[in-house]
Amino acid sequence: MRGVIVDCGIYRDGRRTEGPADFSDALDEARASGDAFLWIGLHEPTEKEFGLVTSEFSLHPLAVEDALRAHQRPKLEIYDDSLFVVIKPVVYEQKSDTVSAGELMLFIGDSFVVTVRHGEGAPLAAVRRRLEAEPEVLRHGPTSVLYAVSDAVVDHYIEVAAELQIDLEELEAQVFAPTGTGDSSNTAASIYTFKRQVLEFRRATNPLSAPMARLASPGVPFVDSGSQPFFRDVNDHLTRAVEHVEGLDRLLSDILSAHLAQVGVRQNDDMRKISAWAAMAAVPTMVAGIYGMNFRHMPELDYVWTYPTVIALMGFAVFGLHRLFKRRGWL
Repeated sequence: MRGVIVDCGIYRDGRRTEGPADFSDALDEARASGDAFLWIGLHEPTEKEFGLVTSEFSLHPLAVEDALRAHQRPKLEIYDDSLFVVIKPVVYEQKSDTVSAGELMLFIGDSFVVTVRHGEGAPLAAVRRRLEAEPEVLRHGPTSVLYAVSDAVVDHYIEVAAELQIDLEELEAQVFAPTGTGDSSNTAASIYTFKRQVLEFRRATNPLSAPMARLASPGVPFVDSGSQPFFRDVNDHLTRAVEHVEGLDRLLSDILSAHLAQVGVRQNDDMRKISAWAAMAAVPTMVAGIYGMNFRHMPELDYVWTYPTVIALMGFAVFGLHRLFKRRGWL
């Protein structure tokens, strides 16, 4: 279990205290004191590794199954002996300009918090350090951990949304560049790739609204009765993030529609140019076709100036058509 347990600590009166190395004894000590709780953090445990934690903390088997399998939607479930919360932290990769989502599962119960993390994103070490530096918050017990984790994840949503906004503005400038150059297929692929990133972001933010709204309401078991204002603040930040993501998605749809319209306009311009050149080529082709039929009785063939006259007429006709198409914007 040493490789799975990231950290394990007993917190009494808002401060970390020394306790037994074995988390089973540490849980008994925390419950015996009455004013302490145990916080144990796990990273991608297997079913066998999580079995001891399940038995010691009396975790519900359905919640344990979700925690082990991962790939869950953000949610809040209430069981007899614990509260189970799923949060999906989002990480923005600067090098590849992509969004990846991990998963955090929290079990909140009588004098304990168990956090299970899947993925490399959003480690909880920074959250733990910040909480340990704020004993007045940590005094609220396991609820303070749930609040701090939720607040950190949601605040990072807003940061990721700001990064995506910058990328969207760059993509928008590329699509609406005045030159109109560039590979349209690559541009469309970039828009669709960006849209998939936003979709991944939406899967993390939108479903979390209902759990946060419920935590901001009174009557949730294992949640401190005075914590509702704090969760309302987290819910407000989450609403901002959700609205930002929805705005990004709408703008992407508009950009994609505008790009497809631009492609259609450029194709129409190309067809007009082709049609104009074809029309200009049709005039001398028609005249040459007439005189290429080798009829015996063509009186004008007997004149000396017939050939240069016909060539000149074809040239004037092509020149006139070129001026006409140019004036109308076809060329």
